[in-house]
Amino acid sequence: MPADTTPSDAIIHLCAGGVSVLLDARDADLPRIVHWGAGLGPLTDQDATAACDAAIPVVGSNNPERPPRVAILPEHHTGWTGRPGISGSFAAAFQRRCRAVGARTPAPGGETFAAVDWSPRFRGTSLTVDGRPVHGYAEFGAAMLVLDALDDRGWLELRLELELTPQGLLRARARLTNRHAETYTVEDVSLALPVPRCAAELLDFTGRHNLERIPQRRAMPDGIHLRENRRGRTAADSAYVLHLGEPGFGFASGEVWAVHTGWSGNHRHYAERVFTGEQVIGGGEVLLPGEVALKQGGEYETPWIYGSYGDGLDAVAHRFHAFLRAHGPSPERPVTLNVWEAVYFDHDLARLLDLAELAAAMGVERFVLDDGWFGDRRDDRAGLGDWVVSPAVWPGDTLHVLVDRVHELGMEFGLWFEPEMVNLDSDLARAHPEWIMASRDELPVESRFQHVLNLAHPGAYARVAGQMHAVLDEYRIDYIKWDHNRDLIEAGDRTAGGRPVVHRQTQAFYRLLGELRVAYPRLEIESCSSGGARVDLGVLPLVDRVWVSDNSDPHDRQQILPWTAQLVPLEYLGAHVASERSHTTGRRMDLSFRAGTALFGHFGIEWDLTEASDAERDMLSQWISLFKEHRALILGGRFVRVDSADDDVVGHGVVAPDGSEALFSGAVLDSIHLDPPPPLRFPGLESHLRYRVKPLLIGELPSGLHAPAWWGAASDSDRVGSPEYGLHDARRDVSYPGAIFPGDVLTRVGVASPRLHPDQLVLYRLTAVDQFG
Repeated sequence: MPADTTPSDAIIHLCAGGVSVLLDARDADLPRIVHWGAGLGPLTDQDATAACDAAIPVVGSNNPERPPRVAILPEHHTGWTGRPGISGSFAAAFQRRCRAVGARTPAPGGETFAAVDWSPRFRGTSLTVDGRPVHGYAEFGAAMLVLDALDDRGWLELRLELELTPQGLLRARARLTNRHAETYTVEDVSLALPVPRCAAELLDFTGRHNLERIPQRRAMPDGIHLRENRRGRTAADSAYVLHLGEPGFGFASGEVWAVHTGWSGNHRHYAERVFTGEQVIGGGEVLLPGEVALKQGGEYETPWIYGSYGDGLDAVAHRFHAFLRAHGPSPERPVTLNVWEAVYFDHDLARLLDLAELAAAMGVERFVLDDGWFGDRRDDRAGLGDWVVSPAVWPGDTLHVLVDRVHELGMEFGLWFEPEMVNLDSDLARAHPEWIMASRDELPVESRFQHVLNLAHPGAYARVAGQMHAVLDEYRIDYIKWDHNRDLIEAGDRTAGGRPVVHRQTQAFYRLLGELRVAYPRLEIESCSSGGARVDLGVLPLVDRVWVSDNSDPHDRQQILPWTAQLVPLEYLGAHVASERSHTTGRRMDLSFRAGTALFGHFGIEWDLTEASDAERDMLSQWISLFKEHRALILGGRFVRVDSADDDVVGHGVVAPDGSEALFSGAVLDSIHLDPPPPLRFPGLESHLRYRVKPLLIGELPSGLHAPAWWGAASDSDRVGSPEYGLHDARRDVSYPGAIFPGDVLTRVGVASPRLHPDQLVLYRLTAVDQFG
């Protein structure tokens, strides 16, 4: 490394998006974050040095004489008693050499016991910011810091990358390189971000299939709060985003620090407080035993670990959203019909053509053919792995007939794949059973009648990739729904003695996604994994959409959608209007509640439209028109959520970037204890603007509606009944004039909520009408 880049005295201040990161990298140590949080403003050399010196704590009772320096990659040698950043060693090779000479220690002249090197001490050899060497104090905006370091024996080389993005999102990753002749076994490399002691309450997520992203809170304990995902994919019960904040933090207020591990395989999130009071949040990949063994010159790179700071959960989410939007899909997302819940495996051309005709007439813009078009796939017990159009289901050119007709109707055409899976009843499994993941001779426990295909094997990868290319070359496919319907259990490479292969499988998945995007630049891809079990910042840069959940029941989606938006902006979130009776829960829901819930996402339909009545199709067409009218606002605005004292009263909305307009939803999910509901507030509005607020009603009014006085008098040309006694029998096109309020009043005071029956909602349209002098 160039001698003049040795970071002996560097202090660096990064500031962007209202966030400051002050790093102390003096004495060639690994960088220590002195401050990560609200912007500090410009600092002088003296200011920055004083802040770093003042952050050094006094020595406590029975503590090390030098207070531990908790670096981005925590090191054991500093006296840090928490989780170390690196776990690994040369121990296996060392022990084999000892046994070879029949001794407990190596032969004279050989390596010493220190060769195990399980606690490396790194010293910086080069420090740059955006490629420029740094000495002394330096201040930057959004920038990338790169530190190269070498351990004290010269065997392990480390590169740390730390970036503050223009959106104020902090992300870091590490790369470890073995420079020794012996193999180094990597057990774990995890990065940590410091959080001040005022952050004393945790929030992360759990869940299950059909009920993803369920929040859970607890006080931050002494010790470690560790969430490890060992299911080979992100999984419905993953921690998702781990938050540590001021007690009582909500959507709108309370300092919050959050961490997310951007990896679609096994991974961890953790928060830790040691006895000296320091606390960190961090994450990394969970490596299975022996999964990464570095020969000389071999490298291991961690996934990106993302940190987001904000005053309230919405501010934390907005940094993730802005980061994804900087290179994500256009907010002009097409209204989508997926036919799975309409036809399942019954792929009948005439029936599908009828669905396409109805969909196009109603304003649908994308038609997606789901599972069942390939191989011997007549049910879920066969065919996975054979990505060839089934001649039994689609003889001759009949699939071309459907694809061509969909395009003639002005819609895009989408197709379902599950490239990482295989049924035993398939041509692929019969020809190459060795490509099925297993850690021993017998196969792992079966799930959904399928197993996992080892895409890390060159032959398996080439077969799947080749078949997918063939289909995409022959048919005009605009969109892929990419599914992944089971966990990776005992995921071993049968051609390598059952060696764990989750890490390489995840890399192969990313590789195949990336190659398809290059080969077909106009192709859009959805990440679906038993619904929303693979939603993370590893896959999101490679896809255009995620399927939030296999559960389209709006009662559950009123929670699933807003919490999924803690990481992902609305334009990515597949949100469909399903049939009156939910296929997953059996509940019956009004169309207005189903459609009003799906409106806050990438709007679509999961319903057999041939079974809908004329009135239902007409009403659904109105909802499609409403979505199109407000699509730019819904999918391009700032998503905000309403803090509520009652979990069964749910509010959220989108506000235009300039604050000129907004669209909100207020829903009641169950019988509420306090009746009527509390006032409805509208966060995120501009204080200097006045807004007209009016309910936006399509079709029949919500059952049990008692309208508040501020709505004004309803138009009564088509009304049946009275607002005071419920209007569930009312006809369409009832409108209320609403009223005008200052933005601060709407945000801080709120307006009276209507009274609703459970599982009902009202939309509100807000339009700026003037501003205060």
